[in-house]
Amino acid sequence: MHEGRPFDPYGAHRDDPYSFLADVGDAEPVFYAPLLGAWCVTRREDMVAVLRDDRSFSARDHNPRPAVALPEDVSRMFRTWRGADAVAVGSLDPPEHARVREVLNAGFTPARVRAFEPTIRAIATDLVERTAALTEFDFISAFAVPYALEVICRRLGVPDEYFDRCRTWSEQRIELMMSQRNADPDQLREYARGLMEFGAFARSLVQERLAEPQDDLISELLHDGKAGRTLTADEVSVQVPTLIFAGHMTCAEALGTIFYQQLRSPGGWAEVVDGKISTRDLVEEGLRFDSPLAGMYRTATRDVVVGDVHLAAGSRLLLLYGAAGRDSRAHACPAAFSPDSGSASHLAFGHGIHFCLGAGFARAELEIAIQAIADRMPGLTLAPGQQPHHRPVFPLRALTELRVRQ
Repeated sequence: MHEGRPFDPYGAHRDDPYSFLADVGDAEPVFYAPLLGAWCVTRREDMVAVLRDDRSFSARDHNPRPAVALPEDVSRMFRTWRGADAVAVGSLDPPEHARVREVLNAGFTPARVRAFEPTIRAIATDLVERTAALTEFDFISAFAVPYALEVICRRLGVPDEYFDRCRTWSEQRIELMMSQRNADPDQLREYARGLMEFGAFARSLVQERLAEPQDDLISELLHDGKAGRTLTADEVSVQVPTLIFAGHMTCAEALGTIFYQQLRSPGGWAEVVDGKISTRDLVEEGLRFDSPLAGMYRTATRDVVVGDVHLAAGSRLLLLYGAAGRDSRAHACPAAFSPDSGSASHLAFGHGIHFCLGAGFARAELEIAIQAIADRMPGLTLAPGQQPHHRPVFPLRALTELRVRQ
């Protein structure tokens, strides 16, 4: 039994996990966290070594697990909502991973991203115009979430009338996957039924595109694969909920962090409006300073050594991508938000074979949003008297709200 370190990203360390991780990581860069049931890896070089070693570490169980026992019927729905034995690409190991990933990659090539950028700009412009009429608003709920959700849904080909339901289903997945306390069983059943609806919706939409292709990503995956390689309807159906979930949650979270940190910096928003800080540098520094995905789990498939720690086969590891961005051995001023330095490097998109397939898409999406807001809201500031807090949804890093004024 491991005594471990009292790392609590749901409670004491929810808003600022980095101070704790920096203090612990100096003496113990790989430590056991009982609350998470995992060995936490804090140094960039150790994470990269793990992510490069696909034979010793499996991604099959890379998502967080509920910390409480779910009712049997809820657990069954939670295991099967995507379909029997269905596995999303982020949980696939070689060799199966390479075949699915190759087709998915074709949907996010630089050329595909450029072709979709006018649509992203139109979404950003429309939403900015609507929020520009407000003197004060919550940036998260009024812009970041609806923007990110609409962008990924339009890329996939999700009908407009399902946008809100996709958001609800994503939240229900969070409630089940990241539950840290005993919840009302009836509430849990409602969440699980929502996920069953999510899976059924994905399968139905894929069948529609299989019969009648349109100009969207789902159709591309089914009909336009690289060198004639495509995915089956079942394989595409499995990926759709993950693309919706990851595609909008992490982008919205990154926007929240980027705007909060820049608005509270000495130069404020004016540095972005005046072009002193480029949108590219601001995006990369925001991803380094507080990664929207604080970490990802891996499982050792054999006895291994990580850092200087010997771990037995079956050990669960949490690679803390956010801590890698604050690693003092990789960054001169790890605790300072400095987008004007132009030297940000990070693991926010992961590394190795599971490097985020939508990284280029996400970067374009973030930069377009920042530029649209800079053009239309040059006087943006933080609303006074507000101290933003994070939701207890680790390893996501999601602000509850961000009140701004213009």
